Amino acid sequence: MISYPVLSGKIDVNQVEDGYVIYQHDKDRVHYLNHTAVVLLELCTGKNEIDTIAKIFQEIFSLPETSEQEVTDCLQSLLDEEIIVKKHPR
Repeated sequence: MISYPVLSGKIDVNQVEDGYVIYQHDKDRVHYLNHTAVVLLELCTGKNEIDTIAKIFQEIFSLPETSEQEVTDCLQSLLDEEIIVKKHPR
C-alpha cells in the first residue's frame, strides 16, 4: 500500500498542452501524463493519504462516488515507474 505518496526527486516535470511530460534522468525514460494523471500527481504532496486523494479527485471531477480503486491503480503505476515514492508520516 502506498502511504503519503510524494514526487520522486529523480524526475523533471514539464507542463505541456495536454498534460505533463516527465523525464527520468537515471533511466533515460520519458512519460506522458494526461490531465487526469496530472491531477493525481499534483495531489502527491506527501501530506495526502490514498483515501484523501480519492476524495479530492472525486470532488474535482464531480464524480457520484469515489473511485478509490482506479486512483490506487494509477498511483501504483506511478510508483512502479518511480515517478512517485512512498513517504511515511512523521
